[in-house]
Amino acid sequence: MNEFFEAQFKMLERGIVATPNSREDLEAFAKSNQGSMDILLMQMAINFGYKMALENAKEELEKENLKWQKEI
Repeated sequence: MNEFFEAQFKMLERGIVATPNSREDLEAFAKSNQGSMDILLMQMAINFGYKMALENAKEELEKENLKWQKEI
């Protein structure tokens, strides 16, 4: 699973459209572009949402793994 997550995070880093590191970065870009390049902003938001989902899934799997290891 770790290999999967790492591959997905690398894919987000190498895309044509940059994936924002944080919600604040995304909001700053949205504010600064003043409505131009909305398609770019939309793709950045999609990438950021996917990144958040991956981070949440990875965190939950790590929690479950820790619980499983304690039971052994």
